[in-house]
This record gives sequence, C-alpha cells and structure tokens, in this order.
Amino acid sequence: METSAFDPPEGSLRRSVGRGAVVTAMAQGVRVATQIVSVIVLSRLLSPQDFGVVAMCAPVLAFIALFQDFGLTQATIQKTGIRHEEVNYLFWINTAVSAILACVLAAAAPLVATFYGEPRVTGLVAAFGLQIMAYGLGAQHLALLTRRMEFTRLAVIDVASAVSGLVVSIAWTFIDRSYWALFAGTLTGAVLPTLCYWASSRWRPGVPRKVEGISQLINFGAGITGFNFANFFARNLDNVLIGKYWGEAQLGLYDRAYKLLLFPLSQITNPLSKVMVPALSRLKDEPDRYRSAYLRVMPLILLVALPGVAFATAMSDTLIPFVLGEQWRESANIFLALGFAGLLQPLNNPAGWLFVSQGRSGDFMRWGIITAVTSVLAFAIGLPYGALGVAVVYAVSEYLRTPFLWLYVGKAGPLRASHVLRAATPFVLGAHLALALVWLAKPMLPAQPVIALAGAAVLSYVVTIIVALVFGAGREALREALRLIPARGFSPAPSEAK
Repeated sequence: METSAFDPPEGSLRRSVGRGAVVTAMAQGVRVATQIVSVIVLSRLLSPQDFGVVAMCAPVLAFIALFQDFGLTQATIQKTGIRHEEVNYLFWINTAVSAILACVLAAAAPLVATFYGEPRVTGLVAAFGLQIMAYGLGAQHLALLTRRMEFTRLAVIDVASAVSGLVVSIAWTFIDRSYWALFAGTLTGAVLPTLCYWASSRWRPGVPRKVEGISQLINFGAGITGFNFANFFARNLDNVLIGKYWGEAQLGLYDRAYKLLLFPLSQITNPLSKVMVPALSRLKDEPDRYRSAYLRVMPLILLVALPGVAFATAMSDTLIPFVLGEQWRESANIFLALGFAGLLQPLNNPAGWLFVSQGRSGDFMRWGIITAVTSVLAFAIGLPYGALGVAVVYAVSEYLRTPFLWLYVGKAGPLRASHVLRAATPFVLGAHLALALVWLAKPMLPAQPVIALAGAAVLSYVVTIIVALVFGAGREALREALRLIPARGFSPAPSEAK
C-alpha cells in the first residue's frame, strides 16, 4: 500500500474539517441522547445492585484503559509519511498490549472481588478483558480512518455502536435480567466498531517484522501514555481524598458540582479534538496555515463555552436546586468555586491538540506531570476546609498554571503565547465581566427560576459579545462566527486552503 493511501486526498482539508466538525458534533449529540435513554430505560429494567456491581469494576477498567492504546493511535495520526510496515508493527504492539492487559484483568479479578466483598465481581472483571482485546484489534484501523479524515464514516460507526449497545443491553434483560445485560451492551459497543473499522479502512495487517526507526513512534506513544497516567491522578485524587477524610456526603456534593460543570464543556472540546488533531497534523510543516487554523477555531470555542460557564457560575444558587433538586443546594458554593476553573479550561484543554499534532508527546507528558503535582498540592491545601476548600484552591491553581502552560506551548512550534493572548483575551475578559454583571443583576431578576436563568444566560452572552467587539481579535472572531451561520461549516481562509 502506498504512503499516500494513508493520507486524505489532496485538496480535501478545507472540505473535510468543516464537514467533520458538523458530523462529529451530530454523532456526539446522538451518543449523549442514547446515554440518557440508556440510564432511564435500563434503570427501570435492572436493580441498583446490578449497576453497583458494574460500578465496582469501573475504577479498575479506567486505570487499565490508560495503557490500552499506549498512545500509538495518535502516533499513527500525526506522523508525516507513515508506511505500511510501521502501521503493521504498531498494530501488533496494540494487540499484544491488549492481550497482556486482558490477562492482568483476569488475574486481578479475585483481588477486586475480595476488596469489595462481592464475589460476582470476579467473573465480570475478567470478562471485561474481551472489551480490551476488541479495542486493541481496532486501534490502528481507527487511527487510519482518522488520519484520512473520514469523519462521516466514523460518525456513522459511532452512532451505530452506541445505539446497538443500548439495544443489546435491553434485549439481554429478556434473557437474563442482571448486570450481564450491561456488560453485553458495552461489549457490543466495543466489538461492532472494531468490525466496522476493519471493513472501512481497507488495510490489513501482515506478519509482524521489526521496522527501522519504529522506536520514534513508540517513544511518542509512551509520552501520550505518560500524560494520561499523570492526568488520571489529577482528575481522580480529589474524589479519593474528599471521600476518605470527609465522607460520602461531601464527596457527593463535590462530585455532582464537578460533573454538572465539566460534562457540558467536554461535549464541546472532545468531539473537536477528533477533527482538529488530524487536521493540524497535516499542517504542521506549514506554520502560517497551522497557526491560522488553530486561531480561528479556538476563539469560537471560547465564544460558545465561556458565557455559558459565566452565567452558570453566577447563578449557581438558582441553577443547582433547579436542575438537581433542593437537596443539592449545598453544592452551589462548590459549583461557584469550580466555575472559575471552568472559565479557563475551554482555553487550556485544546493545548493538547498542539502538543500531539506537533509530535511533542514528551512535552505533553511533562506538562501532565506538572499539572498532576500542582493539582495534588492544591487538593492537599484545600482539604482541611472540606470539599469547598478543595474546589477553591483547585480553581486558584488553574489561574496560576495558565500563563506557564502557554509559555511552555510557545517555546516550540508556530504558535506563541502572544498569539493565544491576543485571540483569547476578548472572550476570557468578557466572560469574567459577564459573571460579575450577572451576579450584580441577580436581585433584579424574576423570582421564577426558568425566567431568571434564561435572562441571566442572555445577559452573559450579550456582555461577552460587547466586550469582544472592543478588541480587533474579538471582532475578527465574531465575523468568523457569522460566516459559519449559513451552515457551510468551518473552512480555512482562502490564504490557507489548498
């Protein structure tokens, strides 16, 4: 197979990115809707104990998943001029690692069951090894489809796997109404995409052979895995510490506030990463086009996300009881504190696109370690003051890290901290001012929660847009947003289109 067969057709970047952003967002919407339906329907068909047994397996699976891909799909996506021999070697590494991890799961299953005092966990943990194997067998085929930017095909596969997993889980309850119905659905959601990736990618592995220069790709993947490992602790240790020292009530309040804030943000950045990483990887040898592409997308993310975060943060004492119920009112102050971190995360999270697309996985891993260490330090400082203390100090740490992140990103590659500062300032500043004004306007808002929340949201977006109009970069981004409204999707400017 020729090298060109692994790359998107010449001249397709402009069309592929626009279409990819749209179809990926639509697929994500269907997936989220499917998850909501799954929770509602399966909660009626299965008992809380069934969900509890599966939940006991979740931490072990999450930890194992850190090593499953070993960063090798990203290595395939970002490398210039990758060859069949290299993809073939990476395929067999993915397969071998998945087989080893499946064996580790089987060996660890009795220990997990003993820890929980629940013998049913043994078989379930071991069975999840099949899911690990399925992902490993399809990893490189998925990477090739992503590299070729076949986003429509990937979106169809994503939707089909989500819907099929739900259907199989529901159907299984008529055979065996137990936690195995949940396992059957997740296994379907792993096996079906792998079969589709193999059918769609038109690439088949051969006999594994040592390839000269393959260590560069493996080292790249190791850097990605190192970041994921460090990030795992940064994202989970707060829950462990709060649960250990303050108990389940404080942890529950913190967990709900954290997820209510960050889940919507992840629905914006995660789908876009599937499109932007391969697109930026194709542009990494053309600095002007690379910089232009990133600086056109990033302000649009901020325009969509930050006013919403600002409004939700300022209105937390109304929003939390309205959405979650009066019994969760104590979460409002925690949500308020985490909201300030949320005002920076839509800016900072896409930095990963730059590290990966530029082949800087070592820098990515080192930044992950810095984030983990500073986050853990923040958790330790805030812990004596309960969940609210953890949230407050974590938000402060996000502000302290942000300038260093962008200076670190800008030490290499075509994007400098000054570029990001110019593009982001109109929206970051606007969102902070919007938060302050919504907070001050709260006493004047109607008593009805729905009307008050809607009015606050409108005010937040209006204030952010007005502030953005003061800046030249803000006006450029708003003009770009208006050009997208006719629904032709994202497309590079004429100067950067092929």
